[in-house]
Amino acid sequence: MTTHVSAVIDRTTRVFMWEEGARIEVRNLGGEIVIEANAAGLKTLAGHLLALAQDGTPDGAHLHLEENNELEEGSVGLVLERCDDE
Repeated sequence: MTTHVSAVIDRTTRVFMWEEGARIEVRNLGGEIVIEANAAGLKTLAGHLLALAQDGTPDGAHLHLEENNELEEGSVGLVLERCDDE
């Protein structure tokens, strides 16, 4: 079962989907960040990034992923944010 969450960003609706069985862990190893995920988790992250990349999504639109909610226990928080400024 896929979970869909709709978010209205600057009057534009974006749908973020979580694939069934998605497992995503984010670790901070000091000098680098590791995102470890199963196939469903990778598809979920790819979908989130594509949703933020859609035309009409405003600069600064973002999605917070947090431990014990969308991410595995022990994960550090992850923010996916669109930034069109150069």
